[in-house]
Amino acid sequence: MLNTIFAGLGAILIIAAIVIGVRSKVSNAVSKKKDGDGEVIEVGGPNPKPAVITLAVLGVMSVIFSMSFTIIPTGYTGVRVTFGQVEQFTLPHGFNFHLPVIQQIVMVNNKQQDIRFDGDIVSETSERNEVTFQGITVTYQINPEKSAWIYANVTNYEDGLVKESLVASAIKTSSKTLSPVDCTNRSVLEPIAKDNIQKSLDEKYGQQVVYVNKVVISEAKFDQEYDEKIAKKQQAQIDYETQQIENKKNIEKASADAEVRKTQAQAEANAKLIAAEAEAEANRKLSESIDSNVLRNKYYENWNGQLPSTIVGDEAAQIMLGIDTDSAAKPSTPSTEAPTTERSTQQTTETTTETTTEE
Repeated sequence: MLNTIFAGLGAILIIAAIVIGVRSKVSNAVSKKKDGDGEVIEVGGPNPKPAVITLAVLGVMSVIFSMSFTIIPTGYTGVRVTFGQVEQFTLPHGFNFHLPVIQQIVMVNNKQQDIRFDGDIVSETSERNEVTFQGITVTYQINPEKSAWIYANVTNYEDGLVKESLVASAIKTSSKTLSPVDCTNRSVLEPIAKDNIQKSLDEKYGQQVVYVNKVVISEAKFDQEYDEKIAKKQQAQIDYETQQIENKKNIEKASADAEVRKTQAQAEANAKLIAAEAEAEANRKLSESIDSNVLRNKYYENWNGQLPSTIVGDEAAQIMLGIDTDSAAKPSTPSTEAPTTERSTQQTTETTTETTTEE
């Protein structure tokens, strides 16, 4: 932009000098006349030649100055070329001088650049399945320190630095190491493709000349037969996972039901145990409260006064007295109820004798 301004200004000054010079000549021709002796004399103002020369010089200098510098914008580096010879070092962004006509400064783009390949790249997976890649975009960047080397050694570096053949080869190499599932997984495929493209560029241009920042692969697709197989496999996987979820639910439900039944059975067992312990305690207390005297009194309370028609052996004593012969056979401490028992026995004997006499 600044070069254009100085060049335009120089052109204006040169044109102005030419216009002034032409007008000066015309004016001088008109203002000439003859004197009394018949000689031609000039009549007019000051001589415009110095102004014309000054304007012409300034104009030429302005044009030359416009051709003597180059402003390199940010994101670019400059390469100075002298009579076709490329200098080895690069020029930074900003204001840079060079000899007009003899030298020129060529700018090299060091920003991130995208190159897109719309053609199909046909490759294979590790399982020998054919896969086609489409819509590949490579984002790359030229190392600023290598700008002069790139300009001097790479023909048409703006368009031919990253070639489609190189990218296709790197992607084919990448896909052959991956399974069919990973070939369609961009998060797996793209980093591997990026590394392989970077490796190919390093082998071609050297280390740290061109940086590959990112690789985007828009689409990867298989043939129709394989797609059908994949669809069936995915459906089978979905069915399997659905069945696994259903089985897990059934197991959890069965486990929960078993836990409920276990809890209920434990509660019932605890209830029965408590009832049995209560009943056993009641029986224990009842057994402790019953002795031979209580049993005898109960017998007397319920006896209707009639004796059995036939009694044999120890049964007579058991029936008449309401006591256990085993208990009677054991020695016992004297009791105040013994005379009463003997009187009862004697009365019973007498009654039996009287009944026999009457008969």
